[in-house]
Amino acid sequence: MQQKLKVLIPVIAGLMSITSVMAQHSPQQPWNGKIAPTLKESTPFKINYNKKASKDAPNVIWILIDDAGFGATTAFGGLVETPNIEKLANQGLRFTNFHTTAICSPTRAALLTGRNHHSAHVGLLTPAAIDFPGYDTYIPFEKATAAEVLRENGYSTFALGKWHLTPVTENSQAGPFNRWPTGRGFDHYYGFLPGATDQWHPELWEDNTKLDIEPNTRHLNELLADKAITYIANQKSVDAEKPFFLYFATGATHSPHQVAKEWIDKYKGKFDLGWDKYREVVIENQKKLGIISKNAILPERNPGVKEWATLSEKEKKAYAHFMEVYAAFYSYTDYEIGRIINYLEQIDQLDNTVIAVMLGDNGASKGGTQHGTVNPQINRLQGEQRIDAIVKAADIIGTDESSTDYPIGWAAAANTPFRYWKADANTEGGTRNPMILFYPKGIKDKGGIRNQYGHVNDILPTTIELAKAQSPQIINGYKQEPFEGTSLAYAVDNAKAPSKHTVQYYEIAGSRSIYKDGWKAGALHDIPEGINIGGGADPTGGKVDFSKDVWELYNLNDDFNERINLASKNPEKLKELQAVFDQQAKKYNVYPLKDFTAHDMPAGRTVYGKMKNITLFPGIDNLVGVSSPLYDGRSFTINAEAEIVSGKEEGVLFAVGGDKTGISLFIKDGKFHYTHKTARDVFNSVSTNVIPKGKVNFKLVYEYSGKPQAGQPVGKETIFLNDEKIGERAFLPAQAGIQGGRNIDGTDVGRDQKYEVSDQYKAPFAFTGKLKKVTIQYDNL
Repeated sequence: MQQKLKVLIPVIAGLMSITSVMAQHSPQQPWNGKIAPTLKESTPFKINYNKKASKDAPNVIWILIDDAGFGATTAFGGLVETPNIEKLANQGLRFTNFHTTAICSPTRAALLTGRNHHSAHVGLLTPAAIDFPGYDTYIPFEKATAAEVLRENGYSTFALGKWHLTPVTENSQAGPFNRWPTGRGFDHYYGFLPGATDQWHPELWEDNTKLDIEPNTRHLNELLADKAITYIANQKSVDAEKPFFLYFATGATHSPHQVAKEWIDKYKGKFDLGWDKYREVVIENQKKLGIISKNAILPERNPGVKEWATLSEKEKKAYAHFMEVYAAFYSYTDYEIGRIINYLEQIDQLDNTVIAVMLGDNGASKGGTQHGTVNPQINRLQGEQRIDAIVKAADIIGTDESSTDYPIGWAAAANTPFRYWKADANTEGGTRNPMILFYPKGIKDKGGIRNQYGHVNDILPTTIELAKAQSPQIINGYKQEPFEGTSLAYAVDNAKAPSKHTVQYYEIAGSRSIYKDGWKAGALHDIPEGINIGGGADPTGGKVDFSKDVWELYNLNDDFNERINLASKNPEKLKELQAVFDQQAKKYNVYPLKDFTAHDMPAGRTVYGKMKNITLFPGIDNLVGVSSPLYDGRSFTINAEAEIVSGKEEGVLFAVGGDKTGISLFIKDGKFHYTHKTARDVFNSVSTNVIPKGKVNFKLVYEYSGKPQAGQPVGKETIFLNDEKIGERAFLPAQAGIQGGRNIDGTDVGRDQKYEVSDQYKAPFAFTGKLKKVTIQYDNL
């Protein structure tokens, strides 16, 4: 018995520690009253089980914009109007030398924990996880989040918007939920778990519950702002003295760039000047604002970006409209942020609120490629044909019919005055983002500028110091490891204070750099030519050679935007900094270096990972986004097992997608039907004979051969009823798509929710018979 107890005690302790992350740490305390036979003879003793915040403790808001460049907003010299963000900057402090990690998940991990991203186990995007400490995406509980720390200081805690930190395989109703927002210190969560979502039809969760908000006509920004105000109103109405922490992480301005037409119309013609002139105007604005030196020089145009003057009139028209949509998206986001700020002012809470605004989790995105993206049909076109299609699609860009990202020329412009862009951890263009600190009660130098070096891991230590909070040594039973960031509070009252954050490494997918005392060395790691990212686990056979990456050297004290490479002139300094990077890399789990060839990114974007066999049962929720299996670019077999009793059964057995693109296996008029819809055409096949009574099996064999050859099929799809072939066809590349279309159209079992794939029925056309299960078997994972 004693031996059994020894085994059970650590198990029970582990279970207790897991469940306790859902609440403030509140261990049992000694009761020092007196108990007698009657209440009259007894003496009560009140225990304060939950720690209360100190008197006048400020509210805390962190606002994180996604995929925004340094020179986008008017607050930092850009041409995108953001009056509410400007108001915060003009009444607070502009930090001009602030840095992120160069990509989303790692920045969020560093922000929320106050540690370096590899140290927090999030060295790259969550779908890119591999089983090494720096990359498994399991943020240790020994590295508490801001919500866990502030909750221990008596704060209410709310997270809204993008999360992108839960290991992908745990992004479903099956959990576990201890690494969801509500498991990492947030009382409430309202938002989406993956890296992006449709702004008109978002994948939304509240706490741990999947929401169905369709048919939806409201923009995600509005939904988030409404919920933030509701959380604040509810909390303050019950306990006005209790402070709150609000983490507001917008889906904007990550693609898809989507926003209402009235916002787009405000910018009509305003970017006809082109991206080259934009950069020239913006750098002069930045000089006037005093956020860069008056002697600053604009770097050369990024490689791959064409000179605006050399473009055709059609190209200029197409590309300018992309920027109109992007600017509208950003301005509208600012409007909804303003609603939250105005509400705080309305209820007399704004003066006692610390607000940190990070204008980007990395540099502007290069994901729009040379021409910009609209939808899969337009994106696959080439040359003049693509430009014509973009011009004709002007009215759908920004709507739910598009998945828009702007051309790389605008990304480079939005990053003014720096070179390069998102994911380039070796450059300031990838890592340098504006930060605004607002705190009316604590900031005297309204509109001040601060040039001290800062990093996203500094925000949590800064917040704790400004809020006069404590960082407990033990949180939820876990002994806490030290913060790795440095509080920036020292700079609030001293604009000329020397930087205290003097060493910082950067690394994303092999691109890496090291900053020390104003000097910086970095190396770009390019994906080897011919490598298909996501084409399987390490298609190079482990032969990616990081030693061939070329290091550059810059003195940022004299050359803040990295125009003059000093590597050949000062090899000793370069060698010194490379040694510092090596030391930091060993200390913080950066090694082993890996790039995007080390994993299958598409397979990493689903809870099912690389499972070869998946079984789905009737009654399961609609599976969307990372919760859905993957189909495109794969060969698979779908089996639906059912029982026909009366012969009158009908309905959908299995469906993926919707009215734009998808497949559906269904029964109607006693016969088995298969529909495959794409933008190119619709393929329908139906059994000749009536389905027999008894147990039956419906099967789709979808064979995808791979690389398309001009005019040649890329695969074949065959359907079977009880192993009898009843239809088949070979399909071309344009007929192969399965998962395109609306973001909300996921995988359905026993029905086809939202938007029906086939025009032969109306959604949800639920199956009226007995459906046992549906299995998906992959042939090429």
